[in-house]
Amino acid sequence: MVDREFFLGFIKIHILYHAARSPIFGAEIAEELSRHGHVIGPGTLYPTLHRLEKEGYLTSTTRVVGGKARKYYQATAEGKLVLEYSRKRIRELVEEVMDG
Repeated sequence: MVDREFFLGFIKIHILYHAARSPIFGAEIAEELSRHGHVIGPGTLYPTLHRLEKEGYLTSTTRVVGGKARKYYQATAEGKLVLEYSRKRIRELVEEVMDG
């Protein structure tokens, strides 16, 4: 089993990746994560989204879809910088771990 802290690091990067491409909402990102084998419940997902927003990596807007309010998240400029930095570190790490 992957340690919770490692898991959350992967999840945060995955969320930033998708939020940098286009606005995302909770159920949508939960479905995307599950496609990659990351089962994450709302009790973990929404606090993670809120934390990323509080830290300045995401911004949110509320839209009414089908008569229901839905909160969409998009990466901020700072979130995109963190994502780019993370990509470089991930690339270096993967090369080292896979070659080792």
